[in-house]
Amino acid sequence: MTHESPAAGGAHRRPSRVLQLAGLYNVAWGAFAILFPAALFRWCGMAPPEQPWLWQCIGMIVGVYGVGYWIAARDPRRHWPIVLVGLLGKVLGPIGFVGNALRGEVPWAFGATIVTNDLIWWIPFARLLWDAARAAPPPLAKGGRG
Repeated sequence: MTHESPAAGGAHRRPSRVLQLAGLYNVAWGAFAILFPAALFRWCGMAPPEQPWLWQCIGMIVGVYGVGYWIAARDPRRHWPIVLVGLLGKVLGPIGFVGNALRGEVPWAFGATIVTNDLIWWIPFARLLWDAARAAPPPLAKGGRG
């Protein structure tokens, strides 16, 4: 196995522990939602979903994101689009929750999941994206080939 030298711009990077942890967390949370689709609703004082397969589908999506994070952990600079999509979901999800809670469509207690599913990941994911942006080669000069 060979590694590029730092001078060649390919310094060997350790896997991202943040993305590994996010991957494991998402797979576990997704599996919980699939196996126990009514549990979170009952804990929040809500009626279980009439069609639990919809919540199980959300669990599947969360779990698949976890697989993506695990893969991206090997080289976050290269796989920055996965991190970006994850961060977008972790920002837009809480916005949607707040809107629904303000309209009374979901109890505020349901928002406890926002902390562990979304908020705690904002800074680490943003830092990974910042690192990837700083490490990216500069764009070509406008109008020429250098």
